[in-house]
Amino acid sequence: MHELAVAQALVEQVDAVIDQHNAAQACMIRVRIGPLAGVVPELLASAFPLAAAGSRMEHAALEFIHAPIQVHCQTCGAETDAAMNRLVCGACGDWHTQVVSGDELLLESVELETTPSLTPDP
Repeated sequence: MHELAVAQALVEQVDAVIDQHNAAQACMIRVRIGPLAGVVPELLASAFPLAAAGSRMEHAALEFIHAPIQVHCQTCGAETDAAMNRLVCGACGDWHTQVVSGDELLLESVELETTPSLTPDP
């Protein structure tokens, strides 16, 4: 199950974001994932708690934003939706297309919790 390795990489990436913003922990993690990414969202969701155990995102909610499959036609220039295993242009039907969306696996956003500053009042 390579989703565990993906979850571990996600934990490392979120940990870096927490450090970068001097936050206490992450409470929400949003991941954009397309059907061509090679990762099953349900398996990633079940692997994430194992990878995050004991970390600053242990109790964070993991949310997926599903990216549609879209292609750019090299023949007519149209950008259209496509289906898995059928990456043809929706406008002209040509198969000379390039995937524009649907193959991504991206950390889209992280909601952080910060600890209140311990500066004394004047």
